[in-house]
Amino acid sequence: MWNKPHLLNALADLLILAASAALLAAAAVWLVRVPSLPVQQVVFAEPLAHTRRGEVEQVLPAALKGNFFSLNLETVRGALEKLPWVRKVEVRRIWPARLEVKVEEHRPVARWGEARGELVNSYGEVFAALAGETELAALPLLFGPPGTAGEVLKRYGELVGSFKVISEKPVQLILSPRLAWQLKLENGMLVDMGREQPKSPIGVRLQRFIEVYPETVAKRAVRPAVVDLRYPNGFAVRTAAEGKGK
Repeated sequence: MWNKPHLLNALADLLILAASAALLAAAAVWLVRVPSLPVQQVVFAEPLAHTRRGEVEQVLPAALKGNFFSLNLETVRGALEKLPWVRKVEVRRIWPARLEVKVEEHRPVARWGEARGELVNSYGEVFAALAGETELAALPLLFGPPGTAGEVLKRYGELVGSFKVISEKPVQLILSPRLAWQLKLENGMLVDMGREQPKSPIGVRLQRFIEVYPETVAKRAVRPAVVDLRYPNGFAVRTAAEGKGK
């Protein structure tokens, strides 16, 4: 072998490669275990609107185990995403001793159900969190069977657009277990839209009602308490006095 230079060169290259790999492995182990590279600062990329500093301080210290390299970013992310107002978290290392945290908070667009402390965010997701009375009062009330929040929110948005042309505002929308829709307007009027019907869709019945609303409903001396749109060729109205009589 000694008189074969190409074999000696190959062997030397192999030994150098092995030594380099061992050195890198040792360096990696040292970087992971060395206590002199702690995370010294956690920076939030944007101010938090609803999540309080005290809540963060309760969950974050337990997740900050290890040094700059050995710290588990998924653990940090998971700890923060357990907070009520937090929807999604991204965490990244910034050399030499800092973590940058980007938090996406829930943006509430409606209340969900009654007296359950649940809200609906802009993605149609239900979450439980405490909000101020002023903020809650400005939100519409939506409700439906489990798993239907996205559908109810979408229908609510469509109804807001439909009623805007007659200067009325929906403030409550309920989808019953039998998939029947009931709407409440800001003026207190209930609108029973019923279930979708193949021969008479809700959209068609609703549009017919909105078209005649200015003349047949808005000008009435006594505003109806309930409007029933479940009829295929018209609708029925009931005043508060008629409701009490029944």
